[in-house]
Amino acid sequence: MGHIGSAWDPYFGNGTETIITSDVSKAWPVPDAGLGAVTYILEILTGIIGGRNRWRTMPWLVILFGVMIVPLGAVSIFFIIIQPILLGTWCTLCLFAAVAMLIQIPYSVDELVATGQFLAERRRKGKSVLLAFMRGDILEGGSKMESESFEGSFWAIIKDMLGGGVSLPWSLVLSTAIGVWLMCTRLIFTTQGEQANSDHLIGALVITISITALGETARPARFINVLLAIPLIAAPWMLDGGSLGADWSGVIAGLLLILLSIPRGKIENHYGSWSRYLI
Repeated sequence: MGHIGSAWDPYFGNGTETIITSDVSKAWPVPDAGLGAVTYILEILTGIIGGRNRWRTMPWLVILFGVMIVPLGAVSIFFIIIQPILLGTWCTLCLFAAVAMLIQIPYSVDELVATGQFLAERRRKGKSVLLAFMRGDILEGGSKMESESFEGSFWAIIKDMLGGGVSLPWSLVLSTAIGVWLMCTRLIFTTQGEQANSDHLIGALVITISITALGETARPARFINVLLAIPLIAAPWMLDGGSLGADWSGVIAGLLLILLSIPRGKIENHYGSWSRYLI
């Protein structure tokens, strides 16, 4: 915004400065840093308001939280993908911001699924979906929950953050590692040109899909890695810029992604009618 003469970056030299002054950054009608800061504040506020049963009492807030986490997280990851491809450099703080946004996605999917099921159930009962969306509603046959103290609510949030609906199947952890490997082929094999861009693009998408699938309700998303593996295997014969080692690395990585997409991983919780999609 012009308040300081340079931008700090611990790893990529003037990478941060190059990116935040690029045409992509300036394409927004408002400063993108200010927009990001406002969005992150709103995420924090919507993340702590409403309690554990807000999927039923405040559906509008859950949807608002999901819109900020999932689509805006995808936009943040998209900017990370295009940095070396279009701008030829990285931004350290942008990477940290994207990772922080990405980690939140698997924790938000189950709440979105619960809200969707609740609104669908209201519609089946012939009740107003709009009123249920804006004001919430009760469930017939449900039991009354005792009100939680602030301390109890805080520790419940911490407990949910550490394990509620999210697990670490070994197959998805390895898939994430493969994505990181693909993003580093420029450094490992000095890959250049089209193949370097392809590895970077597919690697970033593999990381995104694998981390999203850590959420139990989003576990079927892991099959998207199979689709990403196909162009990865074909890249050595279609794109220029790779060495023999890089070519075989891409083929092996693609085959491993297909195999690693088969195991579902343990599902520890029950998600009502959504559970049939997790079998």
